[in-house]
Amino acid sequence: MTTTAPGPAGPVQKEGPETSAASPRRPLRRKRGAEDLSQRGGPIWALLAWALTLLFFAPVAWMVLTSLHKEVDAATNPPSIFAPLTFSQYGLLFDRGVGPYLINSAMASALSTILVLALALPAAYALSIKPVEKWTDVMFFFLSTKFLPPIAALLPIYLIVKDLGMLDNVYTLVLLYTSMNLPIAVWMMQSFLAEVPKEMLEAAEVDGAGLLRTLWSIVRPVTMPGIAATALICVIFSWNEFMFALNLTATRASTAPVFLVGFISSQGLFLAKLCAAATLVSLPVLIAGWAAQDKLVRGLSLGAIK
Repeated sequence: MTTTAPGPAGPVQKEGPETSAASPRRPLRRKRGAEDLSQRGGPIWALLAWALTLLFFAPVAWMVLTSLHKEVDAATNPPSIFAPLTFSQYGLLFDRGVGPYLINSAMASALSTILVLALALPAAYALSIKPVEKWTDVMFFFLSTKFLPPIAALLPIYLIVKDLGMLDNVYTLVLLYTSMNLPIAVWMMQSFLAEVPKEMLEAAEVDGAGLLRTLWSIVRPVTMPGIAATALICVIFSWNEFMFALNLTATRASTAPVFLVGFISSQGLFLAKLCAAATLVSLPVLIAGWAAQDKLVRGLSLGAIK
């Protein structure tokens, strides 16, 4: 509501309650109030984050602690937390020959990851930077290859591998892991490459750079965090794969997960040895993730914010 009052310079407009209610300062007050509330709740969110971190880390810490106990102390109920510590369980692992299993897992994971990246990068380039016709159908086709449970394909794969004479061969696992991880890698790389500035690619094309030169000199440095994140995920999936490694290998090409189940027995105690083996098998992936943590965080967030 607005009223008019005479003044020395003419009529003066006075604002009533309706006009003052639309004051532009109120949104600023609300914004400041939200900032104050977020600042007051900062310590609470920090404590919640630490609590969740400790909750998820507790099973890993318990596994490591159990691996440092003797079998008798590890099997007590309730568990004996303050029992004497020993590294004897790790000595038993090397006595049983854990080295070849770790080497087989490293070979299968590393070679398959290299093949996946070599195939996924050009495919993602064609689906994001230079999109082919009906590229969404192509992406759905890649995703549909993950619909079939691996156990459903075990028997035909076993018969094919047997006819080819490639049972108990680490290169068989390399090919299988490559085919398993390739759809995931294409989906991840497609979102990463979509963030590459088109001006850089146009400048490279004007300068006469070919496809391979563009991929290596332009796309690779820009998307290196995304490539690192994709590579680490492929390594983890390959390193942890158990079903095909158990059924398609025997003695020469068995991997670390197959080595783990050898400690499970219906007779005697095995919990401490199993925890020691699980800790030792987990170390390579943990070290790889720790070494690439800066690129991993940037890669997982790349393409998330448009």
